[in-house]
Amino acid sequence: MNAGTSVAPVIMADNDALKRDFPSKPFAIRHMLTNHPLLTLQRIAQLAATLPRDRIEYNAGDAAISQDPDKVRSVDLDPVEIVQQIRTAGAWMVLKRIESVPDYRRLLEDCLLSVARARGFKTLAEADFRQIEGFLFVSSPNSTTPFHLDSEDNFFVQIHGEKFFHIYDNEDRAIADDDAIEHSLTKHRNLKYDQSFRPRGTEFHMFGGDGCYVPYKWPHWVRTAGEYSISMAITWRSKAVHRDIDLQFCNSMLRGIGFPQAAPGKNPAWDTAKLALYRTALVLIRPLRASEKLRRVLRRLALGKKANYYLKDA
Repeated sequence: MNAGTSVAPVIMADNDALKRDFPSKPFAIRHMLTNHPLLTLQRIAQLAATLPRDRIEYNAGDAAISQDPDKVRSVDLDPVEIVQQIRTAGAWMVLKRIESVPDYRRLLEDCLLSVARARGFKTLAEADFRQIEGFLFVSSPNSTTPFHLDSEDNFFVQIHGEKFFHIYDNEDRAIADDDAIEHSLTKHRNLKYDQSFRPRGTEFHMFGGDGCYVPYKWPHWVRTAGEYSISMAITWRSKAVHRDIDLQFCNSMLRGIGFPQAAPGKNPAWDTAKLALYRTALVLIRPLRASEKLRRVLRRLALGKKANYYLKDA
């Protein structure tokens, strides 16, 4: 998107929060997406019908906060039926990588460009908004997203329904140590939760038009209230986050063949060497990722036999 494009404010945050807390701490935001035509149940059902199956994950919504990923209950509906019956399906679903659809890509870029300009930048690149991706969540009433952390920075926006979003400070690694973070980023996102974490948490109580900023690697869990919920995660990776997550995946692969690694940043020279080799390998395999079948195979080879856990036919 070029600097000359006119973009109305889509995501709004307190100027002090943008200056003081971004990108290191969570804070509340507001947005103008509540009635957007791309974010209705009808349009989301159409999206679910066209996305590759490995870009859709869903399960029963009655998960525990500290959910064992091997014991998540499934829902015997297809993705379109989940959306159509979300009021009564007892389900939680995410549509991943929606930026692959041009209309959604433009929406995500408009959202982030409005933030970039509020911070004094003219373009997404100047603001270090790279590798922009989108994730749409549709949840039945009284559903829980278990305790986990994500591999991107995230402006999370609530479109419909009531949601409680709990984010926890783990800067000192008291909640999840380096090994747990690597596992959560590269194997399965869920973390173990303990009530002793509560003093470290911040709760954002959200309705349509509300949202929050979720920093990279900050653990969180979410629950809906008495009506169905539509939410969207607008994510990106800055240059620094992109480097860290590539190293996390490289370390995980080396660990898998018997060579445990120190966390990124502990050995800078070795990090640089590993990163160069890993990114060279990524360039070589990137053409293969155009195929859904090959994506499944590559995930299994790189991350283990449970890498495609969210696919019923895996």
